[in-house]
Amino acid sequence: MSDQIMKLVEANSFRPLVGVSEFEIGDTVDVHCRILEGEKERIQIFNGVVIARSGSGTREMFTVRRIVAGEGVERKFAIHSPRIAKVVTVRSAVVHRAKLYFLRDRVGKAVRLKERIVKRKLDETKVVKTKKRGSKAKKKAAESVAEPAAE
Repeated sequence: MSDQIMKLVEANSFRPLVGVSEFEIGDTVDVHCRILEGEKERIQIFNGVVIARSGSGTREMFTVRRIVAGEGVERKFAIHSPRIAKVVTVRSAVVHRAKLYFLRDRVGKAVRLKERIVKRKLDETKVVKTKKRGSKAKKKAAESVAEPAAE
């Protein structure tokens, strides 16, 4: 009964997730935050690695961590907050945990995560492979692709 009441109350707080791309734990994201300074509003970008997600519904949160001047900075964001303009996924990483709190203890290159390679469908454009890697071979390959398109 109380769960149904909570869903009714939270229904007003849901905002459509326009501009919020699908992201997972370990992804490097750019979070575009709306900042109010007096009467002016501006967008500030906070980029970092998503180390945790928690909650559900309107209370869903995610934590982003980045290194600034050698110090680790973490910030928690509510996904349905009107203060978030958009969330853009920059790169994805391979992780095998739900929470990446172990990154807090790491320093330097040890903080890096292995990048996930996403297979994409090839476009209809031709890719010409040449045996020679010189600039002349590249120019010839570009010309041969450009000529059939002009006809």
